[in-house]
Order: sequence, then C-alpha cells, then structure tokens
Amino acid sequence: MLSHLNLEATELRLGLPGSDDLPSTNKRPSPEDHQTPPAPKAQIVGWPPVKSYRKSTAAAKSAEAESGMYVKVSMDGAPYLRKIDIKLYDGYSHLLTALEDMFKLSIGEYSEREGYKGSEYAPAYEDKDGDLMLVGDVPWEMFMSSCKRLRIMRGADARGLASAQH
Repeated sequence: MLSHLNLEATELRLGLPGSDDLPSTNKRPSPEDHQTPPAPKAQIVGWPPVKSYRKSTAAAKSAEAESGMYVKVSMDGAPYLRKIDIKLYDGYSHLLTALEDMFKLSIGEYSEREGYKGSEYAPAYEDKDGDLMLVGDVPWEMFMSSCKRLRIMRGADARGLASAQH
C-alpha cells in the first residue's frame, strides 16, 4: 500500500537545494571537496519591475539635472514655486524677462543706488551663505556661482534690502 507513494520526494534532507548528496559529517565541506562551480547569481530585479524606456528616461533626466543649475523661484503672495535652470540665461536682462513672463508681472529698472524702481516687485536671491541680495548687485558670473534660490519680493521689502546693501 505504501510502496506506490514516492516518499523520497517529501523527505527532509540537509544540503543545498537541488543536490541529492547528503553531507556525511556535521562539518561543512571544504572548497577542495566541491568540484562543481557555484551557480551564477541571478540578476536582482526590483519590484515593481521598471521598464527599459523608463530607465533610459530617468538616466536622461539625471544627466540633464547634472548639466543644469536649477534654482527654486518663489514670489511673495503666490501659492506655488517654480524651478528654473539659470544656465539657460546669458545675463540679467534675459533672466528678468523670463521671470516677468513666468509670473505675469513687470519688474522695474535696476539702479545701484535705489535698487528696482517703478514696479511693485523686485527680484532677490539667496546666496550660498544664506544672505538675501538683490538680483543685479553682483556680476553675472558671481551670481551664477552663488545663487541658491530666487525670490520675487514686494517692492517695499526690496527697497529696505537695497538700502541695507549700500
């Protein structure tokens, strides 16, 4: 009655899965005893699996992020932030035109003595040290290397900032 059952298939054994030989002692076999090379490791796949086109898109975005210099732009009274690549602009006038178009406002003329005049808003930036300065106070190259975030301030707040700088 039990002769037709395959009990070897359900027998518990000590050893690696798929190997039929049992170790004769409680010791581990030495590398010399093992004649077959270890099985190649399977590639680890994350879950959920990532399609190849998504991998290439992510790689392109990371390469783009490395090539650009992205900074956040906030505006007093606006409920959202924007992010721009300041390496795309070749000077202050090009940057200010883009900010005016982005936030649908007009930024006045810049003067070293008075800051921005003729507008309700003035652009400022936070440098590496955390200081808030008016956009245009330093040469463009220095601005590019030190700008961490942009902020479009109300004109009254910016005028106080300009007088503190000069």
